[in-house]
Amino acid sequence: MSESEAEATGEHATRRTGQNHECRRCGRNQGLVGKYDIYLCRQCFREVAREMGFKKYR
Repeated sequence: MSESEAEATGEHATRRTGQNHECRRCGRNQGLVGKYDIYLCRQCFREVAREMGFKKYR
């Protein structure tokens, strides 16, 4: 598969990062929080972490 084909199908980022998951809210492939099977990018996680029950201790 050429790079232009990979970019057209959206497989380029998955291949580059080696991740098979994407953010559940926005669809990003990088910066995922996968612990506890959350699979949110770090930006989305910061927005909804309090609602999910996470607390910031520092």
